[in-house]
Amino acid sequence: MHGLVLKAALLLGVLPLLQAAHNQRGLTSRADALVASTQAEIHQQFRPRLSREASIYFPPDPQFANATQRWSRFTEGNNAILVVPASTQDVATAVKMANQLRLPFLAVNGGHGTSSALKTIQRGVSINLRNFKQLQISQDGKSALIGGGAKTQEVINGLAAYGKVTATTNGGCTGMIGPALGGGFGRYMGYFGLVLDNIIDMTVVLANGDIKQVSATSNPDLYWGMKGAGMNFGIVTQANFKVYDFPTTHWVYAEFVYADAEHRLDAYFEAVNKINADSSQPKELGTLYSMYAIDPQYSSTDTQPIIRLQFSYAGTLEQAQPWLDIFMGLQPTSWWKNDSLLPTEIQPAAGQDIDSPICNRGTTWRLFPLGLKSYNITANREVYHLFKQFVTEHPEFKGSVVQFENYALQGVRAVDADSTAYPHRDDDILVSFAPVYSPSQTSDTIATDFANRARAMWHAGDAPGRNVTAYLNYANGDEGVEAIYGYESWRLERLRGLKGKYDPSNRFRFYNPIIA
Repeated sequence: MHGLVLKAALLLGVLPLLQAAHNQRGLTSRADALVASTQAEIHQQFRPRLSREASIYFPPDPQFANATQRWSRFTEGNNAILVVPASTQDVATAVKMANQLRLPFLAVNGGHGTSSALKTIQRGVSINLRNFKQLQISQDGKSALIGGGAKTQEVINGLAAYGKVTATTNGGCTGMIGPALGGGFGRYMGYFGLVLDNIIDMTVVLANGDIKQVSATSNPDLYWGMKGAGMNFGIVTQANFKVYDFPTTHWVYAEFVYADAEHRLDAYFEAVNKINADSSQPKELGTLYSMYAIDPQYSSTDTQPIIRLQFSYAGTLEQAQPWLDIFMGLQPTSWWKNDSLLPTEIQPAAGQDIDSPICNRGTTWRLFPLGLKSYNITANREVYHLFKQFVTEHPEFKGSVVQFENYALQGVRAVDADSTAYPHRDDDILVSFAPVYSPSQTSDTIATDFANRARAMWHAGDAPGRNVTAYLNYANGDEGVEAIYGYESWRLERLRGLKGKYDPSNRFRFYNPIIA
């Protein structure tokens, strides 16, 4: 094995050159021969340890390129080996292989994470979980076993076939379980809480390749940590979730556009603050998702941001009408609604299903989040003008948005804040500056500067004395451990203790790590 480790190191030393210039004449036949022989030896050594249905790929195989491309180019590191496992044991074998070759590894499903730590993986082993798409309803109809490679829209549609639903995120193309490990925000939060609040148990592959069953009664310390900081501790190949009968069979979805945003901004956020006063947004009003954006159809100039609102209500048009009237009263430039959507139709209506353009890969998406208690209108106006300056001075960022996310919180607040590692149950609002652009180091620097200026404006306008909080699933990674994982000393000590117990070598360090 020592000889193979050495050969693997040699392979990885020439891999960046190979990936950058494989089709150019500059690569020598000797380098090609070294790569080919080492890849063959790795395959020969480890392929027999995997199940027949599993696969190993290397660059420049097209399968490798397709499976390792991420949603945001900013987060693409450098991978040397792709393993596509077909069983939990295969995942454990892939982890042990990476350890024996002294290579970093990263498990991937949707590939939508935006943490800057993701791009630090170099010459790694990518473990693609897409084969883990199972969904099985329990005999009593109260839970469902969901695979670690299932997409959110697949889960929604699969459960709906049984007349069931669970808490999910809004993005249909994201993985189901990955976002759950960091929280999981979505339209059913008022009913069922965060996605992680609905995890009953899970199968976890640890950093040494051991397989653990994790629940409130089996490895309960790890169960606590996985629910809110799970990216630091293991790979989840499957999990049992609570499922429920539909609280409603109809949704009302509407979109409002306010093109004269500068004149509507104050009234708009005053209205949303009233709806959300004292965390009182009704559970049926699942999502008020607003954004500043440049829209050629409505922006008076190509640097004039509009306000766009996506409105989701669980119920009939008659029940939703008083809430719709609030936003109609603000005199939108344009609006439309669909008042008879099935639960499986809400994601496509909002442009958030698997086939929506938002799911396309190949550009750079970044998120710079902040949790708030309420909207400070002066701060939102400052951010509006900052965003206008951003796209005026740097036209390459015109696809960017500023996001304002309001969810019903009754289900979230019903869970004891100390019962999971998730630290931000007191936040009422999630805002984020979201630069979108073609990959460029210069653009990376510009985006970071403007985004942090926006976050400073929001924080200055937040409730006095509140700490900066950053939602783990959105966090860029520069916010600090306390902002992401909580300021309580006991909480951080507990997380660090779990890290020392379950991952003492810090193998899971590529998504906003507790220990850098």
